[in-house]
Amino acid sequence: MAGDLFAHDEPLPATDNAAQVPLAEQLRPRKLADVVGQEHLTGSDGAIGRMVTAGTLASIILWGPPGTGKTTIARLLAEAVGMRFAPLSAVFSGVADLKKVFADADKMAAAGKRTLLFVDEIHRFNRAQQDGFLPYVERGTVVLVGATTENPSFALNAALLSRAQVLVLHRLDESALATLVDRAEASAGRDLPVTAEARSALIASADGDGRFLLNQVETLFATDIAAPLDAAELAQFLHRRMPVYDKDRDGHYNLISALHKSLRGSDPQAALYWLARMLVAGEEPLYVLRRLVRFASEDIGLADPQALTQCLAAKDAFQFLGSPEGELAIVQACLYCATAPKSNAAYAAQKAAWTAARDTGSLAPPSNVLNAPTKLMKDLGYGAGYSYDHDAPDGFSGDNYWPDDMEPATFYRPVDRGFEKRIAERLAWWDERRRARD
Repeated sequence: MAGDLFAHDEPLPATDNAAQVPLAEQLRPRKLADVVGQEHLTGSDGAIGRMVTAGTLASIILWGPPGTGKTTIARLLAEAVGMRFAPLSAVFSGVADLKKVFADADKMAAAGKRTLLFVDEIHRFNRAQQDGFLPYVERGTVVLVGATTENPSFALNAALLSRAQVLVLHRLDESALATLVDRAEASAGRDLPVTAEARSALIASADGDGRFLLNQVETLFATDIAAPLDAAELAQFLHRRMPVYDKDRDGHYNLISALHKSLRGSDPQAALYWLARMLVAGEEPLYVLRRLVRFASEDIGLADPQALTQCLAAKDAFQFLGSPEGELAIVQACLYCATAPKSNAAYAAQKAAWTAARDTGSLAPPSNVLNAPTKLMKDLGYGAGYSYDHDAPDGFSGDNYWPDDMEPATFYRPVDRGFEKRIAERLAWWDERRRARD
């Protein structure tokens, strides 16, 4: 059964069809100690570690993102306590499959062998099917281990949740993913054909998913690569993009470029000239307005928040009046943008924030700002320690809103012009109080 696959220390024995077995399957762990990234559960002090030590299992729900070890942990749990492992996928199974599993479990129980029923994607079963597990779990016919990528509070019945302990698996961090690559290289008997920088990029691209990472590693090992790939070559190799084709309307793009740069350079006379050149030549007015709206956010931003409002109002006015009367509204928006204080701080902040979002993947918010609409989520610590800013002195708590595994970053840097000068003063005031609290 396919599942979350993580390596053991030694390669599996060679078989005739080893070439057909996916690398991730070849490197499946043989004991819980080999599962990486979930030590908070599998360690001696973790919930799973304590169950194994006691030699008895309770029904559990394993909740975590793909490729973090849910299937593997369930299989190894059964082996660790000497139970029969019965896997089932909610994607491919129906009522008949459930009845057969329960009947087999009853027979095995009569023979003195308990069954660990592993249900992958358990959230895909409907409410009635989930209720069908209850009598068998209560009688002890099966120990249920469900796996889900969805929030159990919303995806599973309350009755089922009350009979199972929810264990949260973490996305694999960089260290855990690097361990998987090390083990894959040891199993293959050679290093990946990539540079050190590309190796780091490969690990980052997995976004915490061990199975995805091992599939990428397998692709690299299966290809004849003469020289180690650098980061750019690796990106091109693993994620081929469609080429960008140039359009043949150079005059159109040259004129809009001239208008944009004249606006940025605060030259209203030149900007008006290039605007006229475009409109007189028959350019679609709404195209020009779209570019002005973009300019208002990219090159003015919060230095003058009214710029965006002016451009959107010009669009409404043009659509209301039509041409030629509405073109005056376009002129007004153009002149407003050209004469406004300039700042690309919002544009730069967007690029920096988007880059950070891609680099950090799926880091969870800190527990104090997590939403906790259900008792389970509150019991897991969601929302614990949140400070309500309106109750704080000056309406500012200075609380932390960043992921635990990420240092606070500065994306938005207001300029010392226009309205952003006042914003900068406000940010400095908050930073001072935040430092005082720390």
